[in-house]
Order: sequence, then structure tokens, then C-alpha cells
Amino acid sequence: MPHPLIIDTDPGVDDALALVLALRSPEVDLRAVTVPFGNVGLDRTFANARRVLALAGRPDVPVAAGAARPLVYPQEEWAPEWHGADGLGQRSAEFPDPIDPDPRSAVELMADVLRGADEPATIATIGPLTNVALLLAVHPELTARIGRIVTMGGSLGGGNTRQGRAEFNVYADPEAAHRVLTQPDVPVTLVPLDITMRCLAGGGWVEELTASGPRGATLARMLALYRAAFRERHGTDSVALHDPLAVLEAILPGTLRTTPLPLGVRCDLGPDRGTTVAHPDPGGHGPDVHVALDGDTGSAAAEMLRRLCTLG
Repeated sequence: MPHPLIIDTDPGVDDALALVLALRSPEVDLRAVTVPFGNVGLDRTFANARRVLALAGRPDVPVAAGAARPLVYPQEEWAPEWHGADGLGQRSAEFPDPIDPDPRSAVELMADVLRGADEPATIATIGPLTNVALLLAVHPELTARIGRIVTMGGSLGGGNTRQGRAEFNVYADPEAAHRVLTQPDVPVTLVPLDITMRCLAGGGWVEELTASGPRGATLARMLALYRAAFRERHGTDSVALHDPLAVLEAILPGTLRTTPLPLGVRCDLGPDRGTTVAHPDPGGHGPDVHVALDGDTGSAAAEMLRRLCTLG
């Protein structure tokens, strides 16, 4: 039986690939998509998630809007240079009209899915962690209904924000990220930049996706701006598959090799705000997080492509 999955996402170009990846994976049953602010504002991320579901022909999957801003401080950085002002690489007009929204809030939808699932569900978070932090705070009685949380975020090395120290998803709401990474009730697997920056799709990967069919070609065209920005920043003609790698780990547990580490997030207002810190002493920082630092990223990228190409 397919395993129940919830994806919390802020589309976002690589988020769109991650959503389609889940929808084309028979191992999981995508029960809900919940949406926070993130790469662009909530009005756009919410519409974009519903556009991607429309492209995939899945109007049956409920999509609910969640947090429009971080828990405490205003968001300091957006990502239009990577994802376009519309969040889909300036290609949103090429997607079908969005499916109808679910009237529930993101937290309400997640809670209903968890209550109704016949086994604990996986939650994959591939944007700011605000919605999931709120779920854990508002519904502590449901933590036993969550098998694990798989999060794309953080970095033990360099960041990808303009200030250079933090990873974008964590930096967007450090307080929410700290809440999720340090809580003792649900196991967390963190898929950080340390490994996602090694999971690259080059020109041949994009060309194969283009040739797979008209819907695959729409996804491939969406990557053009992201690919150009990556080439300018990193000097290689590739795209990093950040969010799809985390979702692949959620779909196929054990895809990545993890190291248990006690983690925290800097929540001060200084230059290290939003950085992910591995604590040398385990006491007082919550249980270990399973941090994905190794894996066959080439095989992972190939497996993503195989599944995405089935969209046609």
C-alpha cells in the first residue's frame, strides 16, 4: 500500500519538480499539499502549487494556504532572481489554470489528513517551516500520527542567502526551523545544502525531460531562468535538485545516508541569524536530527528524471 505523504511547499521551480516527482511515485499517496510564503509571496506560492497539480492532472489532491509570514520577524529575503517574480521561472502562464483551493487552512488540512490516515504519515517540508511549526504547536496530540518529517533546509557549511551564512528555507523563518529541529516528538531527517548542492541536473537531463512529452517540456522550460542563475553564481551549466532530493528521500527512505547530530538554529538578530548549528554537546538541545550528508546523488538525479518523464 502506498505510504501517506503530505508536502509543505513554496513553489518555486525545484518545488514544482518535487511535487510532480511525488505524484509520479507509486510508493506514496500524496494526501495533501500545504503552502507557506517563501520563494515568493503566499498569493503566488498558493496559486503555483495548484498550477502544478493541474499540470499533473491531479485536481483530487487538496491544496491549502498557510502562513503568509514568519512566526516572529518579517521575512528579510525573497528569491525572484532564482525563481522569477512569479515563482515558476517567469513561465507560470504556460501552466494550466490552478485547481480549486481547499477551504481549510494548511494546519487544519494537515491535521485532518493525519487523523484520517491508516498509518503515520510522512511530512516533507521543502520551504520555510512555519506551517509545520504551527501544526506541532497547535496539535501536539497528533505527533504520534507523523512517522517522520523530512526537511530540505539548513547547511553545515556555506549558505545560499545573500548574506552567505544561512540556507534560504531556514533563514526565512529561523524560529520555526528551530522549533521543528529541536522538538522531541517526531523524528526529523534534514536534507541540507551540503548534499543537495551535489545533486545536479545538467543539460542532457533537461533535454531528456523536454523530449518526454508536452508536460515534461513545460517543466523543462520552467528551469531556464533557474539554470541561468545557477550558471552565473556557480560557473556550471546545471541546476541543483534541492527539493526533489528531499522528496525522493521521503518517497524512498534510505536513499541518503544520514548522520545523527544535535542541531539548533541561530535565532538572534546578528550576522549568523538563520544558520544551522551542530552542537558539540548533546544535552539540552533536543534529540538528534538525522542529517543527510552522503548518498549517490548521480543515481538519485537519474531516478528523479525517470519518474518525471512518465508525466508525458
